[in-house]
Amino acid sequence: MTRPTVASKRLNWHINFNYMKVLLINGSPNKEGCTYTALHELETTLQANGIQTELLYLDKKPIAGCIACGSCMKTGRCFRDDLVKDIQERLDEFDGIVIGSPVYYSAPTGQLVSFLNRLFYATETRMSGKVGAAVVSCRRGGASATFEQLNQYFTICNMPIVSSQYWNSVHGFTPDDVRKDKEGLQTMRTLGQNMAWLLKCIESGRQNGIKRPEYEARVRTHFIQDKYE
Repeated sequence: MTRPTVASKRLNWHINFNYMKVLLINGSPNKEGCTYTALHELETTLQANGIQTELLYLDKKPIAGCIACGSCMKTGRCFRDDLVKDIQERLDEFDGIVIGSPVYYSAPTGQLVSFLNRLFYATETRMSGKVGAAVVSCRRGGASATFEQLNQYFTICNMPIVSSQYWNSVHGFTPDDVRKDKEGLQTMRTLGQNMAWLLKCIESGRQNGIKRPEYEARVRTHFIQDKYE
């Protein structure tokens, strides 16, 4: 079968993408450190491609972890009145989510993990279909392990993941170091271009009648089956 040309499909290409928005989460305790420098490069590229952005800084205050109380399963929101709950209530504003973190012992910061565990656990179905990307900053090593851990949040929630020309990381001990990482910053810009492109493709499809997947009812099993019988 011959692939139809764009003209023969009669699709609506006159689409305004300016309302699309990406949330960038800075999981570093340093407001304008290395992680911010990488996120800012990505953010600038998204904006240049017509995508709105919001940069969220978690601050230096402790963020409580999940205590497995189960209340969010009834309300869709965490019971704690803090930043996690604020983002849960605003989640529908965002079409994409970028998670940025420095490397702490080959892992994201504890503060960020507490934030993400509570955010994603309570909003798993609402995350579905949003575009995700992880960004990591390290002095020397541990970036791949941290990058992999952050991507787990996306892969369990039916979220398309955006890639770049290399794994999404920058290197340096100070922001000035990161600004000298030419390949790392280029990777951030390429990531921004790819994310803007994917967001626009998804929205173009939606406005031209391409529906989101309809999933089966979730099946949850356990290795010790009699626990669920």
